[in-house]
Amino acid sequence: MLGPLVNAAAVVVCALAGAFLIRGIPDRFEEIVKKAIGLSIVYVGIKGTLESEQMLLLIMSMVGGSIIGELVNIDRLMNRFGLWAEKKLGMAPPADAAPGGKASKKSFSQGFVSASIIFCTGSMAIVGSLQSGLQGNHETLFAKSILDGAISLVFGASMGVGVAFSALPVLVYQGGIVLASQAIRDYLTPEIIREMSAVGSLLIAAIGFNFLNGEGRGEIRVANLIPAIFIPWAYLAIAG
Repeated sequence: MLGPLVNAAAVVVCALAGAFLIRGIPDRFEEIVKKAIGLSIVYVGIKGTLESEQMLLLIMSMVGGSIIGELVNIDRLMNRFGLWAEKKLGMAPPADAAPGGKASKKSFSQGFVSASIIFCTGSMAIVGSLQSGLQGNHETLFAKSILDGAISLVFGASMGVGVAFSALPVLVYQGGIVLASQAIRDYLTPEIIREMSAVGSLLIAAIGFNFLNGEGRGEIRVANLIPAIFIPWAYLAIAG
């Protein structure tokens, strides 16, 4: 549970710092920090991917997983969930959805929901939590903690202390994935865990590339690649 705990703590500390100590952050600082974090995430992802010993299986998993994910369209489902959560709480989508926006200060509930959606519905939360539970490797969640902390700092300055309370769903959501993966770890061989983690690390690198490129036509819909993580499990279990 170390990874989820550190992630939640980073959100709380940075959100409170933003709410009480910082009144506004120039866009240029947000942009350069985002690029620096993106480069770091790419490094973490590539480093983990190189641990694979079955490169062909990794490629097959990525191709097969992308087809499955695109058919289900996980990315669209996650976006719909975010819109549903906002609608149920009676709030319109934030006018300044990007960190550093110039809209007026948001209410407690808006800050809480907006931050919770951003921190919990990303692919990095799922992949990082699986790595923490299966391997005891917290690098991805530590990198996510830095990213979430930077976003919390900016959101806290514009939306208030409600952002800090988003640490609770972050802890429950990611902690649940960690505990669930630990429960099934005894049924996985070291080879399966290694190959699943290698595929997951490649998805982490894709998230980093998205941070470097920004939103647009070149953006990788990483959520639609999540099924690729589980293909090595199925393949190696059958082969064994």
